[in-house]
Amino acid sequence: MKIVVIGGTGLIGSKLVTKLGEHGHEAVAASPNTGVDTLTGKGLAEVMTGASVVIDVSNSPSFEDAAVLEFFETSTRNLLAAEEAAGVKHHVALSVVGTERRPDIGYFRAKVAQERLIKASPIPFSIVHATQFFEFAHRIADGATVDGKVHMAPVRFRPIAGEEVARIVGRVSVGEPLNGPLEIAGPEESSMDGFFRTALKAWNDPREVVTDPHAHYFGAELTDDTLVPDDGATLGEITYERWLAAS
Repeated sequence: MKIVVIGGTGLIGSKLVTKLGEHGHEAVAASPNTGVDTLTGKGLAEVMTGASVVIDVSNSPSFEDAAVLEFFETSTRNLLAAEEAAGVKHHVALSVVGTERRPDIGYFRAKVAQERLIKASPIPFSIVHATQFFEFAHRIADGATVDGKVHMAPVRFRPIAGEEVARIVGRVSVGEPLNGPLEIAGPEESSMDGFFRTALKAWNDPREVVTDPHAHYFGAELTDDTLVPDDGATLGEITYERWLAAS
């Protein structure tokens, strides 16, 4: 089966291409690096030829509110139009747990807009809502650093390994379309401040983690359920300790 992976040279996309190839599929990495640009439409018609499934794990180069909304709306419209013209049978998108609960967060609003376009399309679809990736922990800590201290809210936190995200998204892509969402998360839940206190210690990072109920994430304060899935989510098996040791 030919499966086009939009964002196929990135963190999750490259893992997906490898895993799908190992299972005998023709997995094609599509990104600006390979001559496919979803914002301009360049290369889309060509890469879609013969494709049965398209997986979109691309991300905006800018997380500024207007820019990220423009990226997801434009790229998704272009993708869906090209897929419909090519007869693609299954559109799979990677999104974020909690998007519909926090319309005040610009990135989440952009993902909701993306999902609305997918749901309105005639193409059967699956949307995978994932929690934060272990691989982004350093970036999250750096973004939360104020005057040398890492400010984290004491809210529930359940990150997941990128390897497991790729495995689950790949499994969904070769199955029947869900025509709805699937939530996925890591095997362990902790508080966000507690997770980063443990993580910085493991990194031998001397920064102090400050428990701050008003700490911002993507420009907004968090509630206790913003970053965790509802009951019934598919849980991974790789703990952060195990992932860190392997990394």
